Amino acid sequence: MSLSMYDATVPGMVRSLKNLDAILDKAVAYAEGKKVDPTVLVGSRLAFDMLPFSTQIHRATETARGGAARLAQMDIPSFPDEDKTVAELKGRLAKTVAFLESVPMEKFAGAEDRTVTQKLGGNDMTFPAKQYLFGFMIPNFYFHVTTAYAILRHNGVEIGKIDFLRGI
Repeated sequence: MSLSMYDATVPGMVRSLKNLDAILDKAVAYAEGKKVDPTVLVGSRLAFDMLPFSTQIHRATETARGGAARLAQMDIPSFPDEDKTVAELKGRLAKTVAFLESVPMEKFAGAEDRTVTQKLGGNDMTFPAKQYLFGFMIPNFYFHVTTAYAILRHNGVEIGKIDFLRGI
């Protein structure tokens, strides 16, 4: 049995983005229980020189949308990085999941033989699709998902490994 590019991409990203949405609900409940504005968590970081929680969500959703669209040879939907509240971040997650779920599996046919070009640091980088998927897109996506989880956990939100893996 072979692994399709679709199977290696869309289902795991959808599950992880839905898990982030559920984790955000726990973050709001935690903040409200501590009588803290949940927006404080949106701007939280693990280290002063690291991107904040909101940007981790932005990068995860950008990677998911862009990666799936590039592999499926579709236009990439653009969402401005203006989300400042939990509700806005949850909306961004929902829009990204809706896009991923709308990408026809058939659009990935032959993707393993394609090349993918993405602008990185102002430069166009071109990868064989397999290298792009397994060496860049998937690691980048899970880096940002994991970092978002870690920021909330670092701030005391009572989440565990099962919250990260839910849906398996």
